[in-house]
Amino acid sequence: MRVIVLGAGIIGVTSAYQLAKAGHEVTVVDRQPGPALETSFANAGEVSFGYCSPWAAPGIPMKAIKWLLMQHAPLILRPKVDRAMISWMLQMLTNCTSRRYAINKGRMLRLADYSRIALAELRAETGISYDERVKGTLQLFRTEAQLDASAKDVKALAADGVPYEILDPEGCIRAEPALRHAREKIVGGLLTPQDETGDCFKFANALAVQAAALGVQFNYDSIIRSIEVERGEVRAVVTANGRLEADAVVVALGSFSPLLVKSHGIRLPVYPVKGYSLTIPIVDPALAPESTVMDETYKIAITRLGERIRVGGMAEISGYTNDLGEPRRLTLQHSVTDLFPGGDVSRARFWSGLRPMTPDGTPVIGPTRVKGLFLNTGHGTLGWTMSSGSARVIADLVSGRAPEIDATDLAVARYS
Repeated sequence: MRVIVLGAGIIGVTSAYQLAKAGHEVTVVDRQPGPALETSFANAGEVSFGYCSPWAAPGIPMKAIKWLLMQHAPLILRPKVDRAMISWMLQMLTNCTSRRYAINKGRMLRLADYSRIALAELRAETGISYDERVKGTLQLFRTEAQLDASAKDVKALAADGVPYEILDPEGCIRAEPALRHAREKIVGGLLTPQDETGDCFKFANALAVQAAALGVQFNYDSIIRSIEVERGEVRAVVTANGRLEADAVVVALGSFSPLLVKSHGIRLPVYPVKGYSLTIPIVDPALAPESTVMDETYKIAITRLGERIRVGGMAEISGYTNDLGEPRRLTLQHSVTDLFPGGDVSRARFWSGLRPMTPDGTPVIGPTRVKGLFLNTGHGTLGWTMSSGSARVIADLVSGRAPEIDATDLAVARYS
C-alpha cells in the first residue's frame, strides 16, 4: 500500500520506519531540509516512561495563577483573540478533575510502557547511537507540599506496575551525586528508574537512515498544500512540488496537524504550547547530572547528553510564535546553575519549539472520519517517549491489524 507520512519529526520518522517494516511503500513529506528540525530538534532529552502525566490535573487552575505571578514562571500566558486557544484552554479545565486525571494518566502510562518495550526492541535491531543513557528520571521536590502532592502519581505508577522509588534528600544525592552541593534545597524526590535520556535529533536522523534503507522516500523542502479526498476517501497529497497519490495518509505534523485536517470536518483539539531549552557544554563532570532531574518548582528538566547538559521546560501559551524571550533563558539558567553548576552557560545555545498539546494530555493516534486518513499527533512534551509505541500502533492500524495494546480510546473520536 502507498502510504504518505506528513511530517519528519520524531513521530513522523518512527511512523515511517514501522510502516516500511510492515511492508508498505512509504513517502515522508516535510517542509524542512532534513528530519527533526522543528519541535524534535533540541527538546529536553527525556524518554520518560514513568514521569508521564497529563498537565490537566486537580489543583492546576489554582497553581496556574500562582505560576503566572512567579519571577521564574513555568507557565506563561499571552492571551489573544483566538478561538482555538480559548476552546483548548476550556477543554483542559474540564480535565482538571480527579476522575479525568486518572483516566488520562492511565491512557498515557499504557502507551508509554508499550513504547518502552518498542524502543528497546528498536535499539536492539538497529544498533543506533544517540548519547543514550538508561539511568532514570529524578523528580526533585524543594517543598513538602510538592512531595505530598506526588502521592497521586505514585498511586497511578503502582496501579500500572511502573517501578518507582520515593527518596529522601540523601537518596536523591545517591542517585545524582552532584546534588550534594544543593543539599539544603532538597526535601525529597521520586525516582522512576526505567526512564531514559538521549539526543532526540541524533536519534531521529539515525532512524531516518535506517528507514531509507528499508525503501522510505524522504521528500524534504516540500510545502504541503492539502490532502485530496474523493467520496470520503484519501486519494493524494498536494504539495508545492506536485501531487502524490496515496492509499493512506498519516498526519504527523505536530501543532500544525489541526490546520491541515479541519477542511475535512475533523476537529482536532491540538494546540501549540511553546517550550524552551538551553544546551550547555560541560566543564566539570562532577557538577553535572548523570541522567534527568526534573526540577518540580520550575517544571524544568535538566538532562545529561554526552558532554552536554540540556535544560528544557516551561509552557508558554502564545499561539504559533517562535520568538526567543530573554526572561525564558534566565529561568532555564537559574534552575540549572542552582542545582548543577558544572556547565558553561556563557556558551549555551538557546532554542524554542512548539509542543503539540491535547487538552487531556493523551496523544491522538488512529483513524478519522475520512477513509485512509490517520492521525499520529498531539504528544505534547512526550513525543519521543511515546514515539516508538505510537508508530507501532499506527502501522498496525494502517495495515488493518489490531494493535498490541488497546488503542480505541486514543483516536480523535474520543472528543466527539
